[in-house]
Amino acid sequence: MLFTIIIATFFVGLVSLVGILLITKKTGEQKNFRSLISLAAGSLLAVAFLDLLPEAMEAADGVFEAHDISAVVLLSVLVFFLLERILHWHHCSDEFNLDIHGHHQKTAVFLNLIGDAVHNIIDGFLIAGAFLLDFNVGVTVTLAVILHEIPQEISDFGVLLYGGLSRWQAVGANILVALTAVIGAIVFYFFGGIFGHLIPIMAAVAVGNFIYLAMADLIPELLHENNRRKVILHTAWVFIGAALIYGVTIFLPHAPVA
Repeated sequence: MLFTIIIATFFVGLVSLVGILLITKKTGEQKNFRSLISLAAGSLLAVAFLDLLPEAMEAADGVFEAHDISAVVLLSVLVFFLLERILHWHHCSDEFNLDIHGHHQKTAVFLNLIGDAVHNIIDGFLIAGAFLLDFNVGVTVTLAVILHEIPQEISDFGVLLYGGLSRWQAVGANILVALTAVIGAIVFYFFGGIFGHLIPIMAAVAVGNFIYLAMADLIPELLHENNRRKVILHTAWVFIGAALIYGVTIFLPHAPVA
């Protein structure tokens, strides 16, 4: 069963390759670049509010109160703000390095990888818990997680490109971080009774991370655009990203870990 769980979570990690399959144009083109950022911003906000937050609330039932989850989300936003300010201050203390915008982009990559890793560990918990219940349930949950991950990985791909990574660097980083799902699955297999109750807290941390990343890093980047046609286009992509995640969460809800 452990081998099956590892294979299932490893397969989920390979979904990261969807970024290279769906984004075929040169990422250096400004039009495609900001459209992808717009898609990522809408997707991250929708994942936070429509997927992870409800999941945290449901898993917290009987373990944590709703205001506890909300407090963790708020604290997470504040901590990631503080972390970015510390990194920014450290960067500004170097008098020989004046590329503030470039550093801001690299910080966005760092924050995204943290949030995505937490999210993937939770997915590993879900998959392992489902297989431990029943093999068929495990397969069903694995497929559901994969379909959830496709739009999420596209948005992550956009954030990494925004941070200055090349196409292949972004794909490689996505794959490596996605494999944290394997770690989550193994941990849950051996220590599920100990770590299972932490799923709501971990999900709340990821919610705060995605909200902060979208509102503090990605959306402000879009506000620099002044061309009316491009503003409309980028705004549309934000809503498309949110609608895409909404559709996935409505038709393919996550199965809770028992």
